[in-house]
Amino acid sequence: MKNILFAASECVPFIKTGGLADVTGALPQYINKDEFDVRVIMPYYTCIPKEYRDRFKYVTHFYMDYGLRSEGVHVGIMEYEYNGIKFYFVDNEFYFKCDTPYSNDIKWDIERFTFFCKAVLAILPVIGFRPDIIHCHDWQSALIPVFLHSTFATNPFFSSTKTIMTIHNLKFQGVWDIDTFKYNTALPDYMFTSDKLEFHQGANMLKGGLVYADYITTVSETYAEEIKYPFYGEQLDGLLRARSASLRGILNGIDYNIFDPANDQKIFAEYGPATAKAKKAVNKEKLQEQLGLPVDKDKYMIAMISRLTDQKGLDLVNYAIERICDENTQLVIIGTGDQRYENMFKHYQWKYPDRVSANILYSDDLAHKLYAAADAMLMPSLFEPCGLTQLISLRYGTLPIVRETGGLKDTVQPYNEFDGTGTGFSFANFNGDEMLGVINYSKHIYYNHRDQWDKMVKRSMEADFSWNSSARQYEGMYSWMINW
Repeated sequence: MKNILFAASECVPFIKTGGLADVTGALPQYINKDEFDVRVIMPYYTCIPKEYRDRFKYVTHFYMDYGLRSEGVHVGIMEYEYNGIKFYFVDNEFYFKCDTPYSNDIKWDIERFTFFCKAVLAILPVIGFRPDIIHCHDWQSALIPVFLHSTFATNPFFSSTKTIMTIHNLKFQGVWDIDTFKYNTALPDYMFTSDKLEFHQGANMLKGGLVYADYITTVSETYAEEIKYPFYGEQLDGLLRARSASLRGILNGIDYNIFDPANDQKIFAEYGPATAKAKKAVNKEKLQEQLGLPVDKDKYMIAMISRLTDQKGLDLVNYAIERICDENTQLVIIGTGDQRYENMFKHYQWKYPDRVSANILYSDDLAHKLYAAADAMLMPSLFEPCGLTQLISLRYGTLPIVRETGGLKDTVQPYNEFDGTGTGFSFANFNGDEMLGVINYSKHIYYNHRDQWDKMVKRSMEADFSWNSSARQYEGMYSWMINW
């Protein structure tokens, strides 16, 4: 049996702020349990719902040296089995008593997650789980490979343990001043040099993980290429070019049990590829009624389900929104984020109440209804490591309109009217007029070549972006690394 430990700051169903939690929650379920024993470790936040916390089992606790502090720090271990996967939770109320998994104070979060990284390694001999591979996700777990090469380097328990560092979003790195890092880690001075943790006179957690991990992955093949260049590389492109032989992209999947229009209790009318045209119209009319939009199945409904941030290309939407929302179009937004974008959508809902529905919140229930009701999903991202929204949209026969970047480029095949292929629409440059041109082209196909549109819906619903194919790639990578 090959032992794999996932270390992450969030995981479905316990805590979720983004796609990272979906990956760490779903991927272990799809790995072959006859060959791999995959377990997950994460912080024991007090904001994990009570229904789960009440079922967690106390294992033990101990005190651990933490950085240059004079006293040991409490490390508790809780465990819980969910869907056949064993989860461990690192308990320390000082660090993880919180209403949300991340605070607005990056220095405090760095201290908390530095503690988490060291505690993960301290816990493993106590619970007797010796991982062949520790699979670290994003900056919050990035010091695990660093500690393995320093503090724990002589510990025979870890003599054969290798590490993988997965980048879910390179923009977030965990950067602060070197003195703080030295106090929290007690790492030797030689590790704070420009070829290791040092970063523009500070120190960078993610950089440490990328330097010391045995292998690096990210969440789509195109993003793995993009981050080797300055525009997408977030000032780590040089390091990623240097490590390019140990870097690959493996696309995320989605859980086809959760996202299944044929068995989705949250939508108004369930459907499959054969019944999509009629049933999507039913879903659209019911949602229009719920949102107070004019009820008309012939309106072209464009959805946006997104964090409202610069990354998502919302300045392009702002530039073109007056021309996107013509009298035959309805734009429905679900999401929260930067106030200027929240206010932008609220303004256009006020100006065009029959064309724009701005739902400034996150509701899983409403999101499912919108996936089922909309004709198209707009994702004009500046960068998008993988993107899950377009994968869910394809599953529901809602055709994505995307910019060709990262996982959007890898998963959405642009419509070709000459050979009748494609599962959506795309544009290449980060340009509002180019985006508008593609949106207008999609409307033209929807209204004037409806038979082609319907075939595209069928193709999109039959594409396979479940975790199955991605899980096989991870299994191959794990086996190959263990046999080095």
